[in-house]
Amino acid sequence: MRIEISIPEQRLRLFDDEGGLCGEYPVSTAANGPGERSGSNCTPRGRHVVRARIGADQPLNAVFVGRRPTGEIYTAELAEQHPQRDWILTRILWLSGCELLFNRLGECDTMRRNIYIHGTPDEARIGVPGSHGCIRMRNADLLSLFDLVPAGTPVEILG
Repeated sequence: MRIEISIPEQRLRLFDDEGGLCGEYPVSTAANGPGERSGSNCTPRGRHVVRARIGADQPLNAVFVGRRPTGEIYTAELAEQHPQRDWILTRILWLSGCELLFNRLGECDTMRRNIYIHGTPDEARIGVPGSHGCIRMRNADLLSLFDLVPAGTPVEILG
C-alpha cells in the first residue's frame, strides 16, 4: 500500500502494491498552503511514512488532544463549549518525513510538527484548504483508510 496526497487537488489516493487505485477521498490540507518549516501552519511536502496509528479502539467522533483520547465524543454542543479547539477526531495516522533537512530533522521535521492524517467534524469544509498543517478527512473515510493502512506505509505529499 501507498498513499498519495495532492495539495492542489485536495485529494488523498490509496494505491495497492501493484499501483492499482484502492480508494480516493477528499481532504483538507493547510489554509496556509504547502511548506515544511516549523511554526508555518503549512502542509509539508515530499516523502513520508505512517509512523504511528492511533485510536484503533476508539468510537467514531472520539476526541483526541495530544494524541490521547479525552473520553469525549464530538457533538455540536461540545463544539460550542470549545470554539477555539482544533478538532482531531476518530483516528490519527501520524506522519514522519523521510527527506533529510527537507521534512526530517532541523526546523522542518514533520513528526515533531505533529502532522497527522486525522478525522474532523463532518460539517467542516473538506475539499478546500483549511487545516493548521494536517490532512483532515471525513470520519467515515478515515475509518475506511485506517483499516487498510499499516504503520510504515509510504505517503507522498505533492504540492
